[in-house]
Order: sequence, then structure tokens, then C-alpha cells
Amino acid sequence: MIAGDPPLANIGSPAIIESRRFGSAENKDLKLFGYMIDCITFALVIALLIGAGIFKSRRIRTESSYLFAERKTKWAALTATLVMTEFNSATLISFASLGYAAGFWALTLPFIFLFGLLFYAMAVAKKWKAFDGLSVAGFFTSRYGRAIGGSASILLLIAMLGFSAAYIKSLTLLFLPLLPSASPWLLSLALCSLVLLMTLRGGLIAIIRTDALSLVFMLIFFPLVAYFMWQSPSLPPLAYPETFSAEKILPLRFVFSLTILTMFTYILAPWYGQKIFAAENGKAAYRSVVAAAFLIFLLYGSAIVATALFRYRGFECPSWEMALPHLIDRCLPSGVKGFAYALLFATSATTLTGVWSAMSAMWIGDFSKADPASSCKRSIRITLLFAMASLLMANTLVDKVFDKLILANIPVAALSFGLLAGFYWKRASRRGVMMSIAMGCLCGAGACLIFGEQGGYTWYWAVWGVPLTFLTGTLSSLLLPDKKPLTA
Repeated sequence: MIAGDPPLANIGSPAIIESRRFGSAENKDLKLFGYMIDCITFALVIALLIGAGIFKSRRIRTESSYLFAERKTKWAALTATLVMTEFNSATLISFASLGYAAGFWALTLPFIFLFGLLFYAMAVAKKWKAFDGLSVAGFFTSRYGRAIGGSASILLLIAMLGFSAAYIKSLTLLFLPLLPSASPWLLSLALCSLVLLMTLRGGLIAIIRTDALSLVFMLIFFPLVAYFMWQSPSLPPLAYPETFSAEKILPLRFVFSLTILTMFTYILAPWYGQKIFAAENGKAAYRSVVAAAFLIFLLYGSAIVATALFRYRGFECPSWEMALPHLIDRCLPSGVKGFAYALLFATSATTLTGVWSAMSAMWIGDFSKADPASSCKRSIRITLLFAMASLLMANTLVDKVFDKLILANIPVAALSFGLLAGFYWKRASRRGVMMSIAMGCLCGAGACLIFGEQGGYTWYWAVWGVPLTFLTGTLSSLLLPDKKPLTA
């Protein structure tokens, strides 16, 4: 399995690793000059992204503009923000690490999002736009009542705190090779401050602007990195254990299980729901999700190809999770390296801001009195509080990024029956949905406790837990129908 220390993680001494670096014989002055070029490039790109975010942000005064961009977003802009919301540093580091560990076999991973998002487009994209509420949990309130709606809100907020903490942790890991002596606390605080500077004042409109610019950069950069690695010279081949097997490192059933879980969790993703509510119509929502599915597949696939070639070219890395940062550090020229770090910062920045914005919309829509015409100051304060909570969790609870991302999906998957039944089955009852939520949480948590990460718990969760969740909800709804009309 992917958890734990990889068998290839510590091949070679630091001296051997250093001998494999590009430019190890360069003098200190040349290295210092290259470092300055990278810093300048990084600062220029970040300044451009910040400028795009704060451009005309002062004109955004109402909660409707701040949280939903007046619900007039066209499909091209919506596609960009959906892609950048999903394309995040946590998943990027995880997929790239498996590209280094399992080689081109890891190209099976991007299919998780391709199938997951295409299912989203077909099953719920137009349904969400037709609902056009304040949060995805608000649908549970309107369909099943306040008790279930409140429970859904709490479960989704817990999950989003876990997601955002993992994103912050991954962003810190990306920048540690650049600033090895920095305190993780101070580094993560500085990075989060930059993220908030980009979009805190402008809300979703600012997020969409920075996402659109970031996507243009990403579509140029990641295929280019894969091409650079393809053209790079080979070093002496690495010696791997005789028992090495890509399928043992990344079992196919693990990929299959994550595909199933993605299909039944992304339909509830609050950060997607908020963006769909911002679409100008259902057709734009559907087309945007389909386009985003293929673009996300391309971007993650390019990163995996790059790190797989990094390994096959003979470059060593102290750990799997540092594969992409070390590739950037060793193989990209000055200037391009700074550009790379700016784009990697943007991957987390755009995702974090999307999640924090969705959390604010959910809190206001489900626990406060929403007023689209009211001032956006309340939304700004709530967003800032969620950002601080995420920062604290990132530095105290998150150790292995990918593992924590998967765990955070447990409460989301538990709500999948209630959502799909709410859209497609009129006989779904309140008690049936409550029973399905309880069973979903029990299956996810139970599989993790019984089988663990090394035992491939996601397989049992996806293959047995998800069907059992739907079976429980269906039977409970039939046996325990609602006796009174559902009211919010």
C-alpha cells in the first residue's frame, strides 16, 4: 500500500544524492545569482495573481457578490475555477509521489477524477443549479428538515476543515526544500497570509479571476515539465529491491476503490456546489464540469509522467512525497524554478480559497440569517476564522497528506444516499436518510479501524460500505416512511 515509509525512500547516502544533482559543481556566486532570479520570478508571478484577485475588489459589497458572483458566471470562467479548485497541492504531491514510486503505472490515478467528475456532470450538475441554494447542506434542510440539514452541515464542515488542513500541510512541504531552515509554523502562516491577501476581500469573484489566470499558467507549465524530463539525460540507474512491483505499491483495487469513493463524495462537494450555484444556467454548469474533468486528467497525468521520468532517469529522492519538489529543485533552470514554485503556490491558494469560501457560505446559509443584499463583512470575518482553524489543524494533526485527505471523505460519503435519493426518489424518508448517514459513517470509520491503511481499508469501504449505505437507506425508507409532510 501507499501508506508508511516507502521501500525506495532511503536508497543512497546524502553524498550520492548530492552527486546526482544538476549543477553541483557550480560556484557559490552562480548559485546565489540563480536563487535571486528565482525569488524575483516568484515575486512577480505572485504579485500578478494578487493583482488579479484584488482588482476592483472594493466594488464587491454584498454577500451575493462575495459568495456567488451574482450567479452569472459563464462556462469558460466556471471551468477554470472548477479545475483550479480540484487541482491542489495535496493531491498533486500524492500523485507525483506515486509517479516516482510506481512509475507510469501511477497514470491510473488521474482516472479517479475523470470518472468521478463525469459522474458528477451526469448525475447532479444540472440538479444543483436547479436547486440554486446557499449551500449543498441547504438541500438536505429543504428536502428532509432542519435536523438532517444541520447534521449534514456539521459533517461537511468537519470534512472541509480536514481537507483545508491537508492542503496547507502539502503547501508547506512544497516550500520546505526552498526554505529548509524555516519553521513549519511560520512558513505555513506566511503562505496562508499570501493566500488570504489574494482573495479575502474579493470573495468568489476574486477567486474566479485568480483561477482563470492560474489555469493558463498550469496548462503551459506541467506539460512542459513532463517534456523537459523526457528530454533530460539519464544518470546511472537506481538499484531497487528485487521485490519491487508497481502494482504492489499501487494496487489496482486501491485505484478502483478511490474511483468509487470519488464518485459518491464529489457529488456532495460544497466547493463544487458553490461554484455551480454561481453558474449562469444549468447548461453552463454541465459543460463546465465535463471540460474540467478532462483538464484535471491532463494536469495530474503530466505531473505523474514528470516524476516517473525523474525516477527512471536515475534521480534519487529522500522520500516519495518530496519527489516533485526535488524535481523542481534539481532539474529546472533558474527563473523557471521560481515560476514553478509560484504555480505550486497557486494550486493550493486557489483550492484553499474555494474551500474556505464554501465553508463561509454553508455557515451563513445553514446557521445564520442569510441576506444576499447585506454587507460582505460578515463573510470576510467567517472566512478568516475558518482559515485560522485550518492552519492550526495543519500543524498539529496532519502527518501523511494523502491518508488524511481520504479519511476526511468519510462524513461526505455518508451523505451520498440522502443526496441522490433526494434528487431522484420521492419515497426517501427522514428516518431512512438518518439511518444511511449513520451506516455510512460506521462503514468508513469501521473499515479504517479494522483493516487500516496497510490493509487497504478503502477497498472494503467502497465495495461493501457504499452499497450497504444505500441498502440501509432504501430499506429504512420503505419500512419507516414519513407520516407527516416534510417541512424545513
